[in-house]
Amino acid sequence: QVRLVASGGCLVQPGGSLRLSCAASVSIFSSTAMGWYRRTPGKQRELVAGITSGGITNYADSVKGRFTISRDNAKNTVYLQMISLKPEDTAVYLCNTVPVPSYNNWGQGTRVTVSS
Repeated sequence: QVRLVASGGCLVQPGGSLRLSCAASVSIFSSTAMGWYRRTPGKQRELVAGITSGGITNYADSVKGRFTISRDNAKNTVYLQMISLKPEDTAVYLCNTVPVPSYNNWGQGTRVTVSS
């Protein structure tokens, strides 16, 4: 079963920066489009960024210009660099395939809290 382990989340002040990582235990990672999702209580899960196997990226309007997704296929890892964080970015961040999440085991994700 595929394991997705996200890390890097913490409490940060508005305007701050964070870099999230998500390591996947799959050998086909390099040929798979991956993305970062976020989950907030009372809201639908949101896809915030995606990256194809070839490195083409796309972003939700709410994070465009502030978040950057990247990947290291040698490490089976996808990253999310976040700057100019806002309180509304507070969420649990998880990774999975895009455009449809296909890995059933999401893992626990990593919690980002933006607050002063």
